[in-house]
Amino acid sequence: MRKLQAQGVHHITLVGADRQTSIDFWEGVLGMPFIFEQPNLDRAAESHLYFDPGDGRLITIFTNEERKPDPRRTPTEPGCVHHIAFNVSRVTFLQAVERLEERGIKNTGPKDRGFMDSIYFNDPLGLTIELASYRFEPPLGFTHADVLMEAHRIRVARGDYAIAEIHLADAIEQIVEGSRASLSEDRSPKKAY
Repeated sequence: MRKLQAQGVHHITLVGADRQTSIDFWEGVLGMPFIFEQPNLDRAAESHLYFDPGDGRLITIFTNEERKPDPRRTPTEPGCVHHIAFNVSRVTFLQAVERLEERGIKNTGPKDRGFMDSIYFNDPLGLTIELASYRFEPPLGFTHADVLMEAHRIRVARGDYAIAEIHLADAIEQIVEGSRASLSEDRSPKKAY
């Protein structure tokens, strides 16, 4: 059977509480511009707020002035969202704990994930948010996913537990060698990843 080929996340929609709670968190804390609002076309009692997470895609929130924020952890049973991760620059990541604590937002502090660093905290409705910062930049013309796929292959071949910085460095080296010509060797350019 043929696939329905995805080409990226179009948007993620969350069920929010009141309108101002969403604006205060998504734009006020995470810096996502509030770009437009319209009624929820499937439920007239709700509004539909749209925020830009930084890549031109959308995070949208259904709000209703009758709902109040409940900070208890959202469900994590099968089929539920565990957390949403947002990419942040290294300089923003290094300021994140201080800026969250200025607002009284409890967080995990930096967590070493091998190929990235993460900080976790909850939004006003109990959804876990992750701020993630990659430890590498992919070679020109390649994506983070290209590097991670090659790093995974290297890690598995070596029998290592999880992707570490050495796997990333070796993956980047292999990608560059396989995609760039060199006069010192008979290498013709190819994009093999």
